[in-house]
Amino acid sequence: MRRRAFITLLGGAAAAWPIAARAEQAATALIGLLTGAHLDDRQLRAIRQGLKEFGYIEGRNIAIKYLSADGRFERLPALAAELVADPAAVIIAIAPPAALAAKAATATIPIVFTAGADPVDLGIVSSLNRPNSNLTGVYFLFAALAAKRLELLRELVPNGTLIGLLVNPANPASEPQIRDLQAAVVALGLKLLLLNASTESDIDAAFTSFAQQRVDGVIVGSDPFFLSRRDQLVALAARRAIPAIHYLREFAVAGGLMSYGTNLADAFRLAGVYAGRILKGGKPADLPVQQAVKFELVVNLKTAKALGLTVPPGLLVGADEVIE
Repeated sequence: MRRRAFITLLGGAAAAWPIAARAEQAATALIGLLTGAHLDDRQLRAIRQGLKEFGYIEGRNIAIKYLSADGRFERLPALAAELVADPAAVIIAIAPPAALAAKAATATIPIVFTAGADPVDLGIVSSLNRPNSNLTGVYFLFAALAAKRLELLRELVPNGTLIGLLVNPANPASEPQIRDLQAAVVALGLKLLLLNASTESDIDAAFTSFAQQRVDGVIVGSDPFFLSRRDQLVALAARRAIPAIHYLREFAVAGGLMSYGTNLADAFRLAGVYAGRILKGGKPADLPVQQAVKFELVVNLKTAKALGLTVPPGLLVGADEVIE
């Protein structure tokens, strides 16, 4: 009898284990992370930190499926469809091309996007205060800071008259950057040389043209593909001895002359926070699009010296970080 009871107990336990495993699986929410280009460790940590603030930890109660188009934005619709088919509980879409692809793929799965230009202008949401039914996110002031970057670049090359602008035509956020900078250049009586790049070879060709046209400085537009190719961009600017300003700290850390823009780690943390709120039951339509408000100016003094530039003391005092 005891032996029979023991066997019965074992049989009951064995039957219970799959149920327990299924329950544990069901408690694990899948987060889809969709990007046009690879994120670095700092950015990924920021997203995880935001999720953690709402009690969601990867490997414990959430799983993250990270899909990157590697700069080939035409791949984004297929990657978004894959996350919808899984299905993901929430999709975090980094940058406008990913946000638009995710929006086209689903009208029901919540989407938390990040955008470096006005998401209303880009057609991602219809309102910042009352977003579309399944979308909300974080708005970076990338495009709107193009004129400020021009101002900072001119502090290093005060006599410059021809300014180059490099943008990715595949990114819808490029258009507002172009408009803003064109207006700023005209107001200052300068000239603008606008060049496009959406591949590595395009970037090489653009810097060859910048050098041939003898630009006095270059503003690199905000774009996830450019971020993924920051080593190439920094190396070309150094090789051609062209002063360049970028939109993220990561470029200056990689050896770029200067950067001014949103503190991206903080903005990505906010995206993670919103994803956590949605997993807790929040509705995207009730979560206004947030505007990232932390900015940082980074100056690479070593690169400035290599280019033979004197950095004004006021610029150094105002910098959030000086790399020597």
